[in-house]
Amino acid sequence: MSGGYDVLVLGEVLVEIHADAALREAADGTPARLSYSGDALNAAAAAAAAGARTALLAVVGDDDLSVPLLRRATELGVDVSHVRRAPHPNGAYLLSADPDGEREFVYWRTRSAGSTLAPRHVESWCALLTGSAALITSGITGALSPSSREAVVAAARLVHGAGGHLSYDANFRPRLTGRAAARGLLAEIAPLTGLLKTSCPADALALVDTDDPATAAARCRALGARTVAVTAGAGRLLLDDGARAAYHPVPANPAPVDATGAGDCFTGTATARLALGDSLTDAVALGTAAASLSVSGRGGTGHVPAFAETAALAAAHRRATGS
Repeated sequence: MSGGYDVLVLGEVLVEIHADAALREAADGTPARLSYSGDALNAAAAAAAAGARTALLAVVGDDDLSVPLLRRATELGVDVSHVRRAPHPNGAYLLSADPDGEREFVYWRTRSAGSTLAPRHVESWCALLTGSAALITSGITGALSPSSREAVVAAARLVHGAGGHLSYDANFRPRLTGRAAARGLLAEIAPLTGLLKTSCPADALALVDTDDPATAAARCRALGARTVAVTAGAGRLLLDDGARAAYHPVPANPAPVDATGAGDCFTGTATARLALGDSLTDAVALGTAAASLSVSGRGGTGHVPAFAETAALAAAHRRATGS
């Protein structure tokens, strides 16, 4: 695998529009800010910042916004040379958020370029997928369309078959998919994963019928996942690697701005560090530190912490907690 990338990220990139008011109060003339996000871009940016050679595997549109979108990804250190184009608009979402987690979203995804992701794209990326150390993908990607679901499964099988690492974020989104479909995809993907990330209670209630993080982790491992990370509210992450299930304290951010993309930042950072040879414990500690730092910016890529910043916070947190 030495000739490939450290991390590939398969999924959706989105145009992100921030409203400066709660959406129900967004009157004519309400200011807004344009940026770029999507769980794939968020995770890829975090992986690149953590030191991994990272490439984005995605389909973007033929509209003019594709130019600044891909430029932004490149600025974040992500290789976009393998991104494909489709004669469709890019997906977009309108966001109003506050640091307490009260976020409101309106999405425009129907027939978006990202939703055209299909097995034929995966076939074109076969050499990349079998020659790189790790792949990140998600339940959001698998829920975009039937062809996207097939692409996620095909890519996961390729990586697993080649001995690579797969990180999968369950990311259940009821506006995109039903519980039965999401459960079916999770059951298919879990045995192929090296790291499965999920949230509790949101994902866990929908996908494994529990609001208890330890039970959620155990049920995901019973599906075949090697290691499960469960985010369980502010400040708590449960890690279950089969030998031990334990809570890991998350460093607090003293001045949070917006939690959008924090979970993606965790997954991208942790996967990058695993691909680069760190232990699971160290990779998770760095992932939680990066996620905490990321909430200092607005939007999914508003603040992608440099690795030196992440490592310093992780070290300070370890000294403070004795973990």
